[in-house]
Amino acid sequence: MNKKKLGLLILFVTLLVLFIFIIPIKLAFTFTEHRVENPEVYYVPLKEDNKFQIRYVHSIHLTDVIESYEVTVDEEISLLSMQYENLAIGLPGYAEEGETFTVQDGVYTLTYDDNVIDSFVMLIGDVDAELAFGYLGTELNLKKQLVRGKSYSFRVMKLSLYQMLKGVNLNEKENKAE
Repeated sequence: MNKKKLGLLILFVTLLVLFIFIIPIKLAFTFTEHRVENPEVYYVPLKEDNKFQIRYVHSIHLTDVIESYEVTVDEEISLLSMQYENLAIGLPGYAEEGETFTVQDGVYTLTYDDNVIDSFVMLIGDVDAELAFGYLGTELNLKKQLVRGKSYSFRVMKLSLYQMLKGVNLNEKENKAE
């Protein structure tokens, strides 16, 4: 093989590796530090199920609030429902247009017909109240996995191999919700 062909082969292999390394390939739930210069990205790889939940303890009633979501085919976030046991600030006792409100066995459920967003910001409060991300039957304790007092932009997006290596896979960290 002459030098020109060898040089082209090396260039091709280098470009192929670089291409594979930077092209987004893996769909994931991402928590990206908000309002910082060099944000850290934490992620949970999205697998076969496109439904997930966020569970938190309401700051006034100290009862669980469960928000259920689904990832759309366009990789957006569809809010499906919100369940809670007490009416309070942020927990409505009625439905607005495009919503259904039901009460069964003391549990209030607000169901959304078509509430789709691309992302939302989540504050990891520096208080001792539970905050968990539920996916595939496992809950991740966000108070232990992320930094208290910081805000994170939550979205579903494809990550490149480089982004996955640079970021933090929350499934590989300890401290699942107890």
